[in-house]
Amino acid sequence: MALTGIQIFKLLPKTNCKECGVPTCLAFAMNLASGKAELDSCPYVSDEAREQLSAASAPPIRPVAVGKGVRSFTTGGETVQYRHEKTFFNPTAFAALVNSDIKDSDLKDKLKVWNAFQYERVGLNLRPELVALKDVKGDRKEFAQKAKIIAETSEFNLILMSENADVMKAGIEACKFKKPLMYAATAGNADAFGAAAKENNLPLAIKAGSVEELIPLTDKLTGMGLKDLILDPGSREIKKSLEDLVAIRRASLKSGNRSLGFPTITFPCEMASNLDMETLIAGMHVAKYGGIVVMSDFTGENIFPLLLERLNIFTDPQRPMTVTQGIYPIGNPDENSPVLVTTNFALTYFIVSGEIESSKVPSWLLIKDSEGLSVMTAWAAGKFSGDDVGAFVKKSGIADKVKHKKIIIPGYAAAIAGDMEEELPGWAITVGPREAAHIPAFLKAR
Repeated sequence: MALTGIQIFKLLPKTNCKECGVPTCLAFAMNLASGKAELDSCPYVSDEAREQLSAASAPPIRPVAVGKGVRSFTTGGETVQYRHEKTFFNPTAFAALVNSDIKDSDLKDKLKVWNAFQYERVGLNLRPELVALKDVKGDRKEFAQKAKIIAETSEFNLILMSENADVMKAGIEACKFKKPLMYAATAGNADAFGAAAKENNLPLAIKAGSVEELIPLTDKLTGMGLKDLILDPGSREIKKSLEDLVAIRRASLKSGNRSLGFPTITFPCEMASNLDMETLIAGMHVAKYGGIVVMSDFTGENIFPLLLERLNIFTDPQRPMTVTQGIYPIGNPDENSPVLVTTNFALTYFIVSGEIESSKVPSWLLIKDSEGLSVMTAWAAGKFSGDDVGAFVKKSGIADKVKHKKIIIPGYAAAIAGDMEEELPGWAITVGPREAAHIPAFLKAR
């Protein structure tokens, strides 16, 4: 934020009304300056002050919304150069490229295959978001037809790729309900593309020959009233691409260069001759600092590791990854199946659930909210005590799913067994193995 806490305080009403959730306007100003509060929390700030504060508190990299529906996303909005400083917020979006001269049947087949690349992890549905449709013939009708098929027969959102204004307008008309990204405005067509983006309220990508050449283009388009811009510095060599993405991020965050304060789009599909190398480059761009990454194709072996990398990079490093508290059936358990309990640290959940699944013993796994801590750490911190775990078991509803009263606790939490027995009279508390790798043999021996 450009303003200090004291500067913000001078613009506030100074009523100390406490309606914002803190006792004084000065405390609220300090929270606002450090990003711990939202301006909307103050009900009495004047319109004039709100305008000044909103401009000052705008993210150095503008967040840009792309698409509609379940695969819509926001790119940009980042506030730090390195994720350990705070966190990265809006994950990199993935696109696969198709040419406009592809046969309708082949396009539909591709969409069906690509749509199947959805993976559940930590309660999230990981999937790619975009199809990039590239104009290869300058045929308005053909381009529009393919855009319509993608928009109407799939969940994917679109990047419309053409430097021909007439072709672009035809594509927009066919799929504008999906809020496609227009790619790309250049020095030669900026007026026409800017007008089309403004008329249809669409995000617009800008392509130039270098980072420096982007600046006059963004200044021109923002001068036309456009705000939702995405930058392509034009670099297609791996080292130069990384240098340009770092330079854009640094200029916007460290130097306050608003002309470069927009998310980026990159094209590994134009930097390598095979999909394996594209995937390596895409992995680099996920970490530094691609907002949208366009590849030549999606396959299970290339998109799955990229989705996992994205999940890890865009997870707050100061907060552990967690799963939702509740009952997780593994292997179609019934009323006689064993019941196990553990913490909601994501790594713990995946290891334990994986070992239960490999045992082939259908089981109920209870996940207790431990604020993302592992079993031993949660127990030491008082987040996995016998009283709390016992109360959770009673409230979880597991008693309605099984006809026995037996529960298995982690070996590292053996000390909570006594308190659980007091909290759960009539239940038999069994201490399980310390190591998850021993769970299959333990369950089979019961």
